Amino acid sequence: MVLEPHDLHSEFPEYQQQIHDLKVADAHFAKLFDEYHSVNRHVQRIELDAELATDLELEVLKKRRLILKDDLYRMLVAQAAG
Repeated sequence: MVLEPHDLHSEFPEYQQQIHDLKVADAHFAKLFDEYHSVNRHVQRIELDAELATDLELEVLKKRRLILKDDLYRMLVAQAAG
């Protein structure tokens, strides 16, 4: 199975510099960034059958990943705006 990349650099290639800047300067962004990538790795391991989970557990993880991505995106847009 080939997985679609969901890391933030793939999701938001136009915000490469802002991602880097916020990771360095904003502890809250860095914490959310790390959590996003942790949840994303967990989802990928389940999808690759390297880890077992129920459908409900996978759904909860995917929803958490989406919430984190939305929060991070809002922070990136705000930082880019000025």
